[in-house]
Amino acid sequence: MSETNQTTLPVVQLARDNDEFRKVIWTGEQCQLVLMAIAEGDEIGGEVHEGHDQLLYFVEGSGVAKIGEREEPVAAGDVSIVPSGTWHNFKNTGSGMLKLYTTYSPPEHEPGTEHETRDEADG
Repeated sequence: MSETNQTTLPVVQLARDNDEFRKVIWTGEQCQLVLMAIAEGDEIGGEVHEGHDQLLYFVEGSGVAKIGEREEPVAAGDVSIVPSGTWHNFKNTGSGMLKLYTTYSPPEHEPGTEHETRDEADG
């Protein structure tokens, strides 16, 4: 699925069906919608987004969110808030994939970005 021009999406189902590490599905002027799937035992990788707020909505699996000095469990139904300039990482500690959708404001990635794996994203 390339970026969509639809204005209503079944985003939870899209996130559950996604097996790619990162898939940008919509980019606007001030916001971006991205699907992510973190393999069992893997993580997003510690990072800081300067000038970008991020919300992560978990739809399947379980893991640990490290945001600034805090470390908290996450599971389906949870949302994590990452303010601009805050170090963060998310690790899959459950069995199976940790699946989520995330929004960046303003957009963080090039429109249409797709990374099958974390190694590809880090490359």
